[in-house]
Amino acid sequence: MTTDAATLDNAREALEHYHDVHVDDDGALTFRHGDVPCAVQAMQLAEGLTVLSLTCVVAWDLPKDPALAVSAAERAGQGLFGTLGVVHTDRGMDVTLRYAFPAEGLTPAALGTLLMLVVSTASQLRTDLLGTVSAQSSTGDTPI
Repeated sequence: MTTDAATLDNAREALEHYHDVHVDDDGALTFRHGDVPCAVQAMQLAEGLTVLSLTCVVAWDLPKDPALAVSAAERAGQGLFGTLGVVHTDRGMDVTLRYAFPAEGLTPAALGTLLMLVVSTASQLRTDLLGTVSAQSSTGDTPI
C-alpha cells in the first residue's frame, strides 16, 4: 500500500466514526457534514511528507454581494482551520473552505479530531452565511 493510500485509509477510518464515507474511483474520500459536501485527497509532496487536503463546499449560488464576501472572509479569519475561497460564477458566489496538513503518522483518533474541527468550521460558516443572506432578503437588501 502506498503512503497516499495508507494515509487515506487512515482518514477513512477516522471519518467513519462520524459520517458515511464514500471512496471514489480515484481514491478520494467524499462525505457530507450536515448540508456541507466534503472531499479528502492525499498527495505525497516529498519522501516522508504526505499531505491530506480537505475541501468543504460551504455554500453555492449565493447572491453577488461584496459585503457578503467580506463577511464570509471575516468569519473564516476567526477560525484556526482552513482557508476560505470565494468564487464568482454566472449564478452568484460559491464559498469553499480548504485545509491541507501533513497527516503521516497521525492516529485515527487524532486525525478524526482534526478533520471534525475543520468540517465543523465549514458547517458553522454555512449556517452564518445563509442566515446573513436570509436576513438581507427579508429586509429587501439582497435578493436570494
